[in-house]
Amino acid sequence: MSRFQIASTPGLGPVKPNKPAAQTPATEREHERILSSYGGAYDDPKLQALISKTVDRLVAASERPDLAYQVTILNSGAVNAFALPTGQLYVTRGLVALASDTSELSSVLAHEMAHVLAKHASIREDEAKKAAVVTRVVSEMGNDADMTALALAKTKLTMASFSRAQEFEADGIGVGISSRASFDPFGASRFLSAMERNAALKAPRNAADPRSLDFLSSHPATPERVQNAQANARQYASPESVERDRDAYLSAIDNLVYGEDPSEGFVRGRRFLHPKLGFTFQAPDSFFLENTAQAVVGVKDGGSQAMRFDVVRVPSEQSLGDYLNSGWMDNVDKASIEDLTINGFPAATATASGEQWQFRTYALRFGTDVYRFIFASKKQTNESDKGYRDTVNSFRRLTLAEIQAARPLRLKVITVQPGDTVESLSHRMQGVDRPQERFRILNGLDARASVKPRERVKIVVD
Repeated sequence: MSRFQIASTPGLGPVKPNKPAAQTPATEREHERILSSYGGAYDDPKLQALISKTVDRLVAASERPDLAYQVTILNSGAVNAFALPTGQLYVTRGLVALASDTSELSSVLAHEMAHVLAKHASIREDEAKKAAVVTRVVSEMGNDADMTALALAKTKLTMASFSRAQEFEADGIGVGISSRASFDPFGASRFLSAMERNAALKAPRNAADPRSLDFLSSHPATPERVQNAQANARQYASPESVERDRDAYLSAIDNLVYGEDPSEGFVRGRRFLHPKLGFTFQAPDSFFLENTAQAVVGVKDGGSQAMRFDVVRVPSEQSLGDYLNSGWMDNVDKASIEDLTINGFPAATATASGEQWQFRTYALRFGTDVYRFIFASKKQTNESDKGYRDTVNSFRRLTLAEIQAARPLRLKVITVQPGDTVESLSHRMQGVDRPQERFRILNGLDARASVKPRERVKIVVD
C-alpha cells in the first residue's frame, strides 16, 4: 500500500546517453506514468556513474552505436527492467540490488537494448492489432462455440509464442553485445537463475499492481531459457570477454536502499508501519506480508489463510456497520455485524462466506480515512479468529519517536573475515524474512557454496 490508493473494490538522473534522445509528448506522458507506478526515480550518483559507463560500453559494442539510450533508476524494490521503443531504459533498484556484478547488470541492459534494436515493441503492436481483428471477427461471426473457443485459444497461443520468440532473440542479441563489450557473457544465465530463486522466496503478489510485477512476469526464466543463455554465452566466451567487474559494482551499490521506501509504508517481519500516515499493525503468526500500491496483502505459511489491508471511501455520515452491509462483499452474515471501538477508533466487524473461503472483515475509522482488514481462511476456527482480532487490536498510532526512527533497509558491503560462514553472516541480516536463503541469493551462492575470507559480500542492515 505504498501510496494508499483508494480501493474501488473488495533519481531520474538520466544516465548520460551518447546522444540526446528526442522526447515526444506521448513519450513524456509514458515516462511520467512509469515514474508514478514505480515510486519515482532513485537518485544515486555512484550508481548512475557506473550505469553510465556500462551503457557507453554496450552502445559502442552494439550494431547501432549511433542510437541513444537514456536509463532511469526506479525507486522500487521490485526486480524489473524494461524499455520503450524510443530508447528509454528502466531498471529498478531492486534489480540492481540482486545483481552480483557489472556483467550481470550489463546482461539486463543489453537485453533491453536488444528489444529496441530489434523493434520488438512496434512489431508486437502490429501483431496485437492483427490478433484483435481475428478475435473480433471470430467472436462476431462464429456460430460454433467450440470452434470459436479453439480459434481464440490459437490466437492467444500465437501471441504467447511470438513473445517467447522475442525474448529468445533479445537474449541472443544481448549476450553478443555484452561479450563484445568485454563483459562475462555468462552474466545473463547467472542473473536469470538469481531472479528465479528470488521469486521463489516471495509470497503471492497482486498481479494488478505494476510495482509488484518483476522481470520474470514478462521475461520468464524457464530452464530452457537459462540453457539457451548458457549456450549463447559459450559461443562468445573468450579470454577477452570474462570481465565481471565485481569489486567496482559492489562499491557502487554499497548503502543502496533495499526493499520498500519507508515514506510510503513498509514491512518489518509481521509488522506494517506507515510513518507518513502515522499508524502500525502486526499480522497474525506465520503470515508473510507484502506491501503493494493498492493494499498490504498477507499469506499464512502454507496458504490456508490470507489477509488484505486497504483504504476505502466511506461517507462520514454512514456507520461502519452499514458500510460492511452495503453490498461490496457477498454473503455477509447480517447477524454477525457488530460495532466496536479499537484503541479509541470507531470500528465494526462482520463475517461472510464463500464456496471455499470464510471471511472476517473489519472497518476502522482513522481520522478522515476508513481502513479495511479482510481476513480469509479455508476453515474458520476460534484460534484463527483470535489471531485476526489480535491483529486489528494491534492497530495504533505511531509515536513521534517511532516516526523519526523509521529508516529504510540498506545493502551493506562487508569483507568476509576468517571464521565467518554463510550462517553467521546471515544472522547479521536485518528486516528480511528467510535471511540465510536471501543472503545466498543476494551473493550468487548456491545451496552448497561457502564464503571465503577477504571476499566481499552483501548483507541487509537497518
